[in-house]
Amino acid sequence: MTERVLITGARSAAALDLARDFRALGFEPHLADCSPAWIARLSRRVEAVHRYPSPVFDPSGFRAAIAALALRLSPRLIVPACEEVFHLAAPSLRPAIGSRLYAPRLETLRRLHDKLAFAEACGDWSLPVPQTQVLGDRDRYAANSTEWVFKPRFTRFGESALIGPSAAQLAALHVPAGQGWIAQRRVRGTEVCFHAAASHGRVTAFAAYRSAWRMGGGASFAFDTVSAERSQQLFSIAQTLAAAAMITGQFACDAIIDAQGQPWLIECNPRATSGVHLLTGDGLLASAILGNRDQVHAPSAAPAHLAPAMLVYGLPMAVGEGRLAEWCQAMSAGRDVLARPGDRLPLLGALRDAAQFAFTGRRRGISATAATTRDIEWNGEDLP
Repeated sequence: MTERVLITGARSAAALDLARDFRALGFEPHLADCSPAWIARLSRRVEAVHRYPSPVFDPSGFRAAIAALALRLSPRLIVPACEEVFHLAAPSLRPAIGSRLYAPRLETLRRLHDKLAFAEACGDWSLPVPQTQVLGDRDRYAANSTEWVFKPRFTRFGESALIGPSAAQLAALHVPAGQGWIAQRRVRGTEVCFHAAASHGRVTAFAAYRSAWRMGGGASFAFDTVSAERSQQLFSIAQTLAAAAMITGQFACDAIIDAQGQPWLIECNPRATSGVHLLTGDGLLASAILGNRDQVHAPSAAPAHLAPAMLVYGLPMAVGEGRLAEWCQAMSAGRDVLARPGDRLPLLGALRDAAQFAFTGRRRGISATAATTRDIEWNGEDLP
């Protein structure tokens, strides 16, 4: 009988590419989400897409559905792709899914996801991180506010971050009651990211990349590998982090390279990110996740992008910023990660999903980006 894998967060392009990679390895990939996830439903590489209730709005229903799905499918592994990872790691789900969840325990996920706790942990692990502290009294930053970044401890896609504001802008900042904010010393330089898969504290797959095309909140939609030297530098950091936290699962970090070439870790996302697209295609990432390979590094290949985002967000940006030639070069030189040979329809599914998230965002008074995680996000609440 063909072995199955259950990949959650089916709404994401990363989940789709993970499914394609497991299919290339001979697995039967099942995807699941609390959204329609047309990007996955229209794929020829996905066996089925299952629905579960929102872990935010119906946590008990979510846990019951996951337990039932795990019992019915009996997957070899459950691989989260989005922020449902935190809810899957809730202690009450351990009896149902146990060691099949490809993610650390909730206490480790919390330490990585919480920007203050992550910075403190990096200090303990001798990893480079800018000075980070609880925001507290804003008056103490007024004289040099442009040298600081202010953001919530739990956030995503760079939303809500205030980078180098004036004293007046900082004074006008609205911090919702009960939402913890931090102040982090500003680092000027080149932004890079890395994505890694690890097993028992050892990195088994790694991709370091940069992006010249990002949405206002910081989410990138085009990806290009960095130099071999820079990749090795970031890989050493990833390996130290994985070993210190004893990570089994996927994790990713945003970093800034300063003028002296020193990388500074800004935040960590203990889930799948865009780096997945630089590692998938022939089953190597899936094999690394299963622990069947010593190490997989992203090749120096053609850049990749999300075509709908390049058209909807990138093209207006290119026109407005005088970067049209650069945009044309990125589109022609890069490959679309959604419409792969023999599996083109997910591109249409992604457009349908994007329209739904945009509609939800307008209806709720939030950005379309925020709408993509509204029903799955986790902001440090206790989970049973």
